[in-house]
Amino acid sequence: ALDISSVLFFLLAIGVVGGGLAVVTLRNIIHSAIAMMVCFGSLAGMYALLGAPIVAAAQVLIYLGAISVLILFAIMLTHAGDANLPAPFHRQGPIAVVVALATFGLVTWAVVQTDWQLAAEAVGTSVERIAEALFTEFALPFEIISLLLLVAIIGAIYLARRPEEDERAG
Repeated sequence: ALDISSVLFFLLAIGVVGGGLAVVTLRNIIHSAIAMMVCFGSLAGMYALLGAPIVAAAQVLIYLGAISVLILFAIMLTHAGDANLPAPFHRQGPIAVVVALATFGLVTWAVVQTDWQLAAEAVGTSVERIAEALFTEFALPFEIISLLLLVAIIGAIYLARRPEEDERAG
């Protein structure tokens, strides 16, 4: 018997997976950015549904709000939204299959190794405890993620540039 939270979870999972697939398969970069926003929004809904409202709010504020808008601004300012990009999977197919299989294997191993009864127990926490952990124990991973986001933005700008701009500069 499916209850409403199970139905919502499956709908949000479809939004996350579908949005993620659309990001990497759509040829129009504006459509890819919109699909990324759908993916981020669905993920925020999953966090809220799973009882993590602080993480859901952070997902909405940081990823859905700031990062998505920043990427859309980068696309619009570079006028890359006018052009359809070539299909992104010309030479990367074999590498992508290996990485996808490795990721699938890792996730499957994590699912099998997890003690789901223990994981299902609710853990009470507060904003203060999260902030303390984020800025003490997890400060380095926090900075690594910020660097990764910076690299992603630079990569998006690099992909959004027009080839004729390179010819004029060189």
